Amino acid sequence: MTLDHIGTPADGSSQLCPGLPAARRPFDLAELETRFDPELGTLWTYMRQRVRPSFTPSLLREFEQWQADIVDVRSSGAMPIRYLVLGSRFPGIFSLGGDLDLFAAHIRRGDREALVRYGRACVQILHRNMLSLEQPIITIGLVEGDALGGGFEALLSFNVVIAERGTHFGLPETNFGLFPGMGAHCFLSRRLGAARAEQMILSGRSYSAEELYDLGIVHGLATKGQGRAEVESYIRQNSRRHSGHCAIYEASRSVNPLPLSELQAVVGLWADAALRISDADLKLMRRLVSAQTKLMDKALN
Repeated sequence: MTLDHIGTPADGSSQLCPGLPAARRPFDLAELETRFDPELGTLWTYMRQRVRPSFTPSLLREFEQWQADIVDVRSSGAMPIRYLVLGSRFPGIFSLGGDLDLFAAHIRRGDREALVRYGRACVQILHRNMLSLEQPIITIGLVEGDALGGGFEALLSFNVVIAERGTHFGLPETNFGLFPGMGAHCFLSRRLGAARAEQMILSGRSYSAEELYDLGIVHGLATKGQGRAEVESYIRQNSRRHSGHCAIYEASRSVNPLPLSELQAVVGLWADAALRISDADLKLMRRLVSAQTKLMDKALN
């Protein structure tokens, strides 16, 4: 079975949204484009947002449905997914991370509960991805553009990250009085050690794909425009070792587990920090939102 359509309901709804019809096709999503390649056993997925390329509540709901659909079609045998790839259709951007416009609104209202709710939705998705949805699936992040903030954090939950040369990764939250609260500290501490993770987070600087390759965060480098081809090459070269690779990743999670409760606890600390940021930092956050909006408008026009 090959899923080669792009589902876009008229109302943009998903199963987790009100108004969804009783019957729906798997991966009938508005902001995620999916295609199953039976030859490679690979589900290719691309984010294709109509607003800023960030993790909005609507995109998070679609990711929840996407993960549920993956488990359903694989468990039923409809799609024997062995590799799961996530990329972005936005030119030059993988993701700009969290929904800063939403953050600013919640902070102005002092709504800690809303901030925590958003953060927990994020880490729930990343935690399931880190566990490969408890399926014999290898997850691959395809980076053809910059990944900032939560975009970088999301990639840390993948088994494999393949990035095009010239792309950049960063955790800029400290520049406006915050810290990355959706898993960066937890993931990086396990990979690099606590001291190196703190150094990276506190620096607020941008890292090239080449630098992160040297650190072991990026696992493969591609020339510009050849990211997808590099992922296909990786899958073809490692397909016969798929079972062993799945077992290795499972063993790694067992040796160095990351419970969901730890991610959720950090979300609480992040929400508290968000409510303490200054008016100047809040203004900077709003200016970043404006810059992101202009970037989106430029790309679409």
